[in-house]
Amino acid sequence: MKTTIKTTSLRTETNFNLDGTSHQRFISTFSSESSVHYKVQIPEILFITSFPSRECGIASYSQDLIHALQNKFGTSFICSVCALETDNEKPVYNEKPMYVLNTDQPTSFLKTAFAINRNRNIQLVVIQHEFGFFMENESTFYTFIESLDKPIVFVFHTVLPHPSFAMKAKVEKMAAEAESIVVMTQLAAHVLTDEYAVPAQQIQVIPHGTHLVPPSNKETLKANYYLSGRKVLSTFGLLSSGKAIEVTLEGLPPLVKTNPEIVFLVLGKTHPSIFKNEGEKYRLFLEEKVKSLGLSNHVLFVNEYLSLPVLLEYLQLTDIYLFTSNDPNQAVSGTFSYAVSCGCPIVSTPIPHAKEVLGNGVGLMIDFGNSEQLTKAVSSILNDDEGRKRMGLNAIHKMAPTAWENSAIAHAKLFEKLTEGKIKLQYKIPEVKLDHIKRMTNEFGMYQFAQISQPDPAWGYTLDDNARALLALCQHYERSLLVEDLERMEIYLGFLEYCLQNDGKFLNYVDFEQEFTGQNFTENLEDSNGRAIWALGYLLSIKSLIPRSFFERAESIFNRALPNLRHMHSTRAMAFVIKGLYYHRNLEHTWLIEILADRLVQMYRHEKKEKWMWFEASLSYGNSIVPEALLCAFHSTGSLVYKAIAKESFDFLLSKLYKNGQISVPTNLGRYVKNHKKNQTQACEQPIDVAYIILALEKFYTVFGERIYAEKALLAFNWFLGENHLGRIIYNPCTGGCYDGLEDNYINLNQGAESTLSYLLARLAIERMQDINELGQLEERKILGMMSLI
Repeated sequence: MKTTIKTTSLRTETNFNLDGTSHQRFISTFSSESSVHYKVQIPEILFITSFPSRECGIASYSQDLIHALQNKFGTSFICSVCALETDNEKPVYNEKPMYVLNTDQPTSFLKTAFAINRNRNIQLVVIQHEFGFFMENESTFYTFIESLDKPIVFVFHTVLPHPSFAMKAKVEKMAAEAESIVVMTQLAAHVLTDEYAVPAQQIQVIPHGTHLVPPSNKETLKANYYLSGRKVLSTFGLLSSGKAIEVTLEGLPPLVKTNPEIVFLVLGKTHPSIFKNEGEKYRLFLEEKVKSLGLSNHVLFVNEYLSLPVLLEYLQLTDIYLFTSNDPNQAVSGTFSYAVSCGCPIVSTPIPHAKEVLGNGVGLMIDFGNSEQLTKAVSSILNDDEGRKRMGLNAIHKMAPTAWENSAIAHAKLFEKLTEGKIKLQYKIPEVKLDHIKRMTNEFGMYQFAQISQPDPAWGYTLDDNARALLALCQHYERSLLVEDLERMEIYLGFLEYCLQNDGKFLNYVDFEQEFTGQNFTENLEDSNGRAIWALGYLLSIKSLIPRSFFERAESIFNRALPNLRHMHSTRAMAFVIKGLYYHRNLEHTWLIEILADRLVQMYRHEKKEKWMWFEASLSYGNSIVPEALLCAFHSTGSLVYKAIAKESFDFLLSKLYKNGQISVPTNLGRYVKNHKKNQTQACEQPIDVAYIILALEKFYTVFGERIYAEKALLAFNWFLGENHLGRIIYNPCTGGCYDGLEDNYINLNQGAESTLSYLLARLAIERMQDINELGQLEERKILGMMSLI
């Protein structure tokens, strides 16, 4: 840091290259005082690993992990690579590594250690470890890790049980140099503690990452690969005898007699190391066995190193995935993980990974080398269509926590901890993605529920969701001005019109045959009616951007519903209506805003105590909508009473929701109740409550200008991105949908309308707040710039 007499200061902005390197450019900001030059260095994490285009499972693993870290945490740290090579394997890299370490050359270890130690920006070294990588120069490798002056994390891809004295000594050497050891299964962690005496507190279990996949139609995919009408069995990975694919071949003949439509896909080329030593010996052995068993029409070898998109499509069209490894000590398999995450029912040999995953109806296990058991297992799954579908859904639920996004969160939190504050995590805000909203919408309206990411028409539609959809798309349209937004807005407006009855009230529940259900006549629908008014009011507020026909239809619906609004007494319904009237901005409605706002004020004064500044005796759902509505009432009427109560109650609410940098919203089982402590359960936190908090924070930030509101809004939004008590994503960046709830120990993976629309509303609110910040900074720079010229 050096002092200058210039009137401008410089900050650096770091931009990331695909090869893991970075470049910096200086940005000028104005200061009225003599300023300081800051050279901001973003912390760096170095991964020592095999790396594509080297054809190796660990190379793919590392690439996927690094991309996930960069996509999740943007500018929090830089990921760079030290690629492992050998004399015989020197790949041409698609993404250029920062360093290259030739494990066949002892001098390469020394040069690489020197270069790493010189780089002061490297805060942590992550070594993806497999014993085979370093077998030519083991002693040099141990000298290498001892010479590094950076904290080291080992990721063990193999943990052998019942170690020899020599093997135990090797692990002890690595453990002595490591700040932490990452393994991928609980069993591996137990082996390390029980058989290698590694302290449990040094071990972190982070499961092998898996890819979120977009929803697809199995039959369409089969047609694309000329497999229509076939029952597809598959296995994949770099080919070697350890895959024991002959076990499947020997089990196929009785299967194809009863299921002649079976085809078995063997996906993947021969492992490069195997090919170097023995060529295609194993593949030729398998091909000869196919001929001798008369299976030529039922086995297809896809002799390629498949790109990830193609591989995932093959797995999604698979009816049953077969994993027949003959190595009982294979701790984990990336191929196995990917198959499960794609919803494949599994038949597997009992490797440790399979033992942990295949419970709860995900698949079946067979003994090593037992073709007869494989035949029976495959037959039982093939002959049970519903059971097979259920297994696939169970598989997706089982593997969702292992998505690469969640793996990135777990790794990043470990890095943050080990670097003792040198890394501060900042979640990267995803781009807006409307794919799932489009998928959930037909020509009549937006479906209420989904099974995972597929619309579930059986549950029909609701006014609630279509009102939210109209509101969200209005806000998106304000920024995009896309015609397709208008097309969907017209659908949602039409649904509201369909639900409006002759008495000026809306019904809420519509079945898949577009008939109103009996549920409409057994429930209080005030909240639903209030949401409709909120959405209509917002649509009317952007009348200069929408076709006149939209405005006239919305105005007509709004006016027909207006006479009933003064009779509402539900807390949140009144709040929704106030917001709708506020956005409509019709002075003739001010009297109605005052009536409803005064009711809220009376409720507040009745319930308020010294340590309880709220409108009700408990904090239940959608709480923030109430103080936000009073702030809207202040804007419409100028009443300072509304403004004061809005702020007092909202600040009280916030004091209950934030702890240790995270938001935790009240749930049905975990409410705050006056004169009582909160029930500690966190089932089920819902996206809609977090979204309402963010919308209210936006409003309070706009009115009061207090930065704490903007900071809390970003913390709340991070809840969707993984900053919650499970450390898992709630928003699915692959589908554009949002999971339905955060439970005590799992995520509800269904991506219904309410959750997805809540996320979109929150995401757009964050974007608008960023606009406010940028505008404020621009004005500040202009003012300071003018001052510097005086």
